Amino acid sequence: MWHSEDDTQAFAQALARNPVVRNCFIELQGDLGTGKTTLVRHLLRALGVSGRIKSPTYAVVEPHDAGDLAIWHFDFYRFNDPQEWEDAGFRDIFASPGLKLAEWPQQAAGRLPQPDLRIAIELNDDESRQVVFNAGSAVGVALIQGLPHVL
Repeated sequence: MWHSEDDTQAFAQALARNPVVRNCFIELQGDLGTGKTTLVRHLLRALGVSGRIKSPTYAVVEPHDAGDLAIWHFDFYRFNDPQEWEDAGFRDIFASPGLKLAEWPQQAAGRLPQPDLRIAIELNDDESRQVVFNAGSAVGVALIQGLPHVL
């Protein structure tokens, strides 16, 4: 449960401290306004990304660098057909090293690889967030195990 944006930031900082986050694929699921992009912004800041961090809603992907770490933030919200993922050439990005973060992964259903970690965020009536983590690989298990138990 995240009760405030401070909890989101604390989670992002804990995730950033885990070295396996440097080469993984994380899916972010949740309705509009649940905090997916906010989580990504806090994670990118914690990883050392400076400057403006834009939502990739219109561009579909925003690349970032944090030193030698390549990061790609995807937002598939506007995809009408999963084939658009293939047509855009994203297969090459997902085959390369680095951190890939995808919002609205269901819009590219059947094209994306298995995520290492799936984070589902649900907004509660009191504005807190119910957050569920699911590991899809050994990397995902390592990410979850590396989180403080208080989160």
